[in-house]
Amino acid sequence: MYSLAYFKENDLARVKEFMRAYPFVILAGNAGAGIPVATHVPVLINEAAGELKLLGHIMKKTDHHHAFLQNPQVLAIFNGPHAYVSASWYSNPRQASTWNYMTVHARGRLRFLGEGELAQVLEQLTEKFEGRESSPSLYPSLSAEYLQRLTPAIIAFEIAVDSIENVFKLSQNRDVQSFENIIEHLRERGSDDAKKLAAEMEVRKSELFSATGPMQRP
Repeated sequence: MYSLAYFKENDLARVKEFMRAYPFVILAGNAGAGIPVATHVPVLINEAAGELKLLGHIMKKTDHHHAFLQNPQVLAIFNGPHAYVSASWYSNPRQASTWNYMTVHARGRLRFLGEGELAQVLEQLTEKFEGRESSPSLYPSLSAEYLQRLTPAIIAFEIAVDSIENVFKLSQNRDVQSFENIIEHLRERGSDDAKKLAAEMEVRKSELFSATGPMQRP
């Protein structure tokens, strides 16, 4: 992971808020002979008694299912907005352009769950992402026949998170003029990601630049 102190979010509450806002993760692991595997899944983020856990399900008999059975150490990557940042927007444009982005890496040990726990995970997932009590697609509304066909093909998992790292790369190493120029250009670009990054930068502007001038960074 790109590791520069001024691109890190030190407020753990903000990091967890970001994870909850972007719960569709890349779940990566390692199969035999060092072969990397990955899948894309939504996860629930549960916290209790100081422990952070990720819950979800995957299809059985896949490369990642077999890999996680062999090696339960996994990496969950939470990806947020990202956008190109042109050096032409800097107060000194004769520099390299870059890419701003936000991501969190959560490492931990995956444990596969039983059938009863699968039902609980499916109920929680549909409740979370359907977002309305009247939805006909909530788990309790599904027919027994449908569930009997569906559930044998999938398996629930729980990841006990051991460590969390993040990169919130938001031009924190730029002077105030460049910083404001980047916000303006990202807003003008029109994409949702660019606008979200501009909004994040705006929130942090007062933290980065004091009345006495910008914080000094290389």
